[in-house]
Amino acid sequence: MFQGTGSDVGKSMIVAGLARAFTNRGLKVRPFKPQNMSNNAAVTADGGEIGRAQALQARAARVASSVHMNPVLLKPQSDVGSQVIVQGRIFGNAKAADYHRLKPQLLHSVLDSYRHLADEADLVLVEGAGSPAEINLRAGDIANMGFAEAADIPVVLVGDIDRGGVIASIVGTLQLLAPAEAARIKGFLINKFRGDPALFADGMKLIADRTGLAALGLIPWFAGADRLPPEDAVALDSYRVNTKAPIKIVVPQLPRISNFDDLDPLRAEPDVSVELVRPGRALPGDADLILLPGSKATIADLRALYDTGWDIDIRAHHRRGGAVLGLCGGYQMLGKRVEDPGGIEGPKGGIDGLGLLDIVTTLTADKSLIEVRARAAGHDIHGYEMHVGVSEGADCARPFLTIGNRPDGAVSADERVMGCYVHGLFAADAFRHAFLSGLRPRAETGIAYEQGVEQALDDLAAHLERHANLDAMLKIAGQK
Repeated sequence: MFQGTGSDVGKSMIVAGLARAFTNRGLKVRPFKPQNMSNNAAVTADGGEIGRAQALQARAARVASSVHMNPVLLKPQSDVGSQVIVQGRIFGNAKAADYHRLKPQLLHSVLDSYRHLADEADLVLVEGAGSPAEINLRAGDIANMGFAEAADIPVVLVGDIDRGGVIASIVGTLQLLAPAEAARIKGFLINKFRGDPALFADGMKLIADRTGLAALGLIPWFAGADRLPPEDAVALDSYRVNTKAPIKIVVPQLPRISNFDDLDPLRAEPDVSVELVRPGRALPGDADLILLPGSKATIADLRALYDTGWDIDIRAHHRRGGAVLGLCGGYQMLGKRVEDPGGIEGPKGGIDGLGLLDIVTTLTADKSLIEVRARAAGHDIHGYEMHVGVSEGADCARPFLTIGNRPDGAVSADERVMGCYVHGLFAADAFRHAFLSGLRPRAETGIAYEQGVEQALDDLAAHLERHANLDAMLKIAGQK
């Protein structure tokens, strides 16, 4: 199990790279994260949903994703509450305090999923959440040491040197843990190092001497990280804008933005600028496209959109002849009305939409969680649906795409406003080129997005083979 000295130390990426590296060595590898919190989820091959990081790790291990790889997924719906997904399906909603009381009940499902994976694998790579040093959350823990003890597995501690204080972070984490928990940690990794490794040789020795842990590697900053889809919304804050790109796509950064990896293939194009706009700023008036992304809470995010005045910017953009695209929750927002008669997202009721598409959406208890093969603009797409709600109206007579013989989405009469429920459509290279060419004439750039992700995983595996002691990790895991 890989636990961190804090959030965002690189555990997800390390597990993905090790999954590919150990798979390349001929082992049957499975990724596992007992508890995750993210609105960037993925549909699994067995028809549920898990955190996108575990889906990427499954891909790294060259196996189909499964609900067992992330048995507890929390999807924040407000600052104090989340939807709770257990083994791929909606379990219910819980405020933070209620969830802490619920965790002991979920341990059974967590251990059941772990054993399911362990029975079919040579090696299970487990990712913790946050830090075990958050001892105020230790009671009922299922994400870090609580799980490690219940499953009786060894732990490697990961520290992030880029944020500073890594020696104190690792040594201090050990001191905060109960003796039995500290004894479970067998080694440490230092991640995101920049510069000459020789300059931190004394630091590695000092940590090893102070803690008695095995120094398993000083891992340099991996330059290919931006070629891999991120999981956490915190990654959105580091998006770089290509100000010289001729095609400009503007994305309002909604409070409950979800499935934002839809943007990654667009960002990979050298002639495309994807600019995320935070609340408090107007949407730029020179955009070729305004893209409304997915949302975990459509009605709440639509209210937030109105509160920041973005509805005025979007309508003005459309009047100037600009294009607007909505994906999933963003598609619902483009219609005349979003109704929630069952209180799926909160109090029963509804809200007026932007009115740019002649559709009305009714939220329902049933959730669509399916992988799909579709066609749009004459090109094949392999994506997925993850939504509640049904959208109907006159503009659905002009579907944005078809899934088999079933139409999906809608296009306005002037063909400048469009939307659909399918995520992942821009990963299809031919469709992406055709769509972008509709915004501005362009030459094909040759970007093969999915091949790029595979290459990045191979590069990450090679990076870890060079800079970490994988043989020692296998011994810690009990592998010969």
